[in-house]
Amino acid sequence: MSRTVLVLGSSGHFGAQAARAFAAAGWEVRPYRRGSDMTAAAKGADLVVHAMNPPNYHDWARLVPEITGAVLAAARASGATVLIPGNVYVFGIEPAPWGAATPHRPVARKGRIRAEMEERFRDAAATGLRTILLRAGDFIDPDAPGGLFDRFVIGKAAKGVIATLGDPDAAHAWAYLPDMARAAVELAARHDALAAFEDVPFPGLAFSTRELAATVTRHTGRPMRIARFPWWMMTLASPVWELARELGEMRYLYDHPHWLDGRKLASLLPDLDMTPLDDVLARFLSRG
Repeated sequence: MSRTVLVLGSSGHFGAQAARAFAAAGWEVRPYRRGSDMTAAAKGADLVVHAMNPPNYHDWARLVPEITGAVLAAARASGATVLIPGNVYVFGIEPAPWGAATPHRPVARKGRIRAEMEERFRDAAATGLRTILLRAGDFIDPDAPGGLFDRFVIGKAAKGVIATLGDPDAAHAWAYLPDMARAAVELAARHDALAAFEDVPFPGLAFSTRELAATVTRHTGRPMRIARFPWWMMTLASPVWELARELGEMRYLYDHPHWLDGRKLASLLPDLDMTPLDDVLARFLSRG
């Protein structure tokens, strides 16, 4: 039987990858047009992928709760399950590994906003709304240039430079989006066997900048120099550049070692294969 998914944020990194993955799995994919009636768009959908965020972290305190309310209303009206690509902001500086049982103790404003958003979906489970929260670290998107990884971290690899946004020896959680999107499809197909609110950490890849530099060196045969990201420039720009200000708030994530516990995902999807870092890098470095 054909299944229908409404993808909110289908032009974004996760939304676009999810749309491709669900289409490849035989789902009817319905992109949501921002600003249209979300409840009407969700009519007849089996699943709503909630990958919609204000661009460049714009006005999160006001807009994230508004979007959350619209998604909850649309899902309740349609009876659809909601799938959310969660992030790690809610954990603050709790010791890793981070999993479903890790306390939510955000240390940044955006972490508190996301924790409150998640709590609204968790509470809605008591009234019959089903949610799958697939939680991951920073995105690595091989199909859309301009992301954090390719723009800032390995953007100058061809010149022998890898940028570090914090402690070069601190492990950092990353999600290779084609893998994460496949996991989303597999979890959605098994939604009836999941809890009404299912928090699933996606382990993805975890590596330090120093480990990344060594791997790039092995691929290219060229020694990589680790350079500090110029946060001072972001600080200077923050009064007039909203994205610079908002990224600076999350700077702690690049100094605090963290990774996600993959045991729950492995128990739910034992046959899901993850793309190794070597293969991920080969795809980026082949672009020259």
